[in-house]
Amino acid sequence: MCADINYKAQSDYVHRLHQLFGNKGNHHLDLACGTGPHIRHFIDNGYQCHGLDINLPMLDLAQLRCPEASFMLQNMCDFTIEQRVDIITCFLYSIHYSDSIGKLKSCIGRVYAALNQGGVFCFNAVEKNKINNHSVVRHTADCDDSHFVFSSGWHYCGSGEKQSLKLSIEKSTRQVTQLWHDEHPMVAVSFGELQQLLSPCFDVYMFEHDYDKILTWDTRSGNAIFVCVKK
Repeated sequence: MCADINYKAQSDYVHRLHQLFGNKGNHHLDLACGTGPHIRHFIDNGYQCHGLDINLPMLDLAQLRCPEASFMLQNMCDFTIEQRVDIITCFLYSIHYSDSIGKLKSCIGRVYAALNQGGVFCFNAVEKNKINNHSVVRHTADCDDSHFVFSSGWHYCGSGEKQSLKLSIEKSTRQVTQLWHDEHPMVAVSFGELQQLLSPCFDVYMFEHDYDKILTWDTRSGNAIFVCVKK
């Protein structure tokens, strides 16, 4: 499902943001790091990296990919680390896995405690009030003798703090097609609510969800990249 993600472009973009807004330190923590593709590029950019995830098999793969890094089996909503870091990232909308506003608030508190002064928290998010329930993103990939079609789309009922990410995988092999559906429960939050949660602890900057250009959020799009500098 991640075949179309440009991990290097995303990592390099956040590296540039850290150069602009950060404290010049090089200690990095990636929340919901998965198998560590972003961490690999941060290491290559000269960072000392740590990763955190709740999925042990993924962390095992991350350690193989990034033997220079250290990894922790923890939940991003209640994690602790021994030594503070200079930049904390959370890619691929994973901040929404916080599941509820209360847990999201806890995650933000843990991030604040884990950052050095002037450290940066960077993540991307989707605005609940701008979700189009009929909008679906699709991409394809070929592996061995099979053709895959991956689809994903956000769904929000219009009220409350719950939204979902709906996923489907279609696999075609020698004229036989199989189809899987999945749905991930996630926290629904507006950008205004996010700013209220973040602003007591951080100076908050919002940018367009464009990893090629650093552009201020235009207030219309439903996706944004948040750069939060610890006060």
